[in-house]
Amino acid sequence: MRLRPFRRGDLLTLYEIDQSCFAPGISYTRQELEDFTSHPLSQTWVAEEAPDIAGFLIAHREPGRILHIITIDVLEAWRRRGVGSLLMDAAEQWAGGHGLGVIGLETAEDNLVAQKFYAARGYRKVGEIKHYYADRSTAWVMVKELV
Repeated sequence: MRLRPFRRGDLLTLYEIDQSCFAPGISYTRQELEDFTSHPLSQTWVAEEAPDIAGFLIAHREPGRILHIITIDVLEAWRRRGVGSLLMDAAEQWAGGHGLGVIGLETAEDNLVAQKFYAARGYRKVGEIKHYYADRSTAWVMVKELV
């Protein structure tokens, strides 16, 4: 498994992965993913086991030394095999290397697996956002302060 930067030709595959990872109302449209990946303040890492993409992470640099994780998606067949950790390591190392002090993300209140994964990495719940997703479900806001 190797990480590489996003390439424009990856967009359809990333969209298909996102659709398989998240239910309608939580998954992103193709246009949203294109907007996220093309934004000059965004970084996208792709986890690849050539020639296949196993997962990806999109993060956006926010004002105030914050990196916002937009999404992390790992195909079902690759879960619990270290792909998510590899992607999160890359984002956290990038943030630290660019002098950012905080990483934040949102996760569905009923996604206990994700919450446990983030908590094990040092993220803590700091609030909730009612009706965050298009399906009107609630999200937890989780943050990690970088040393």
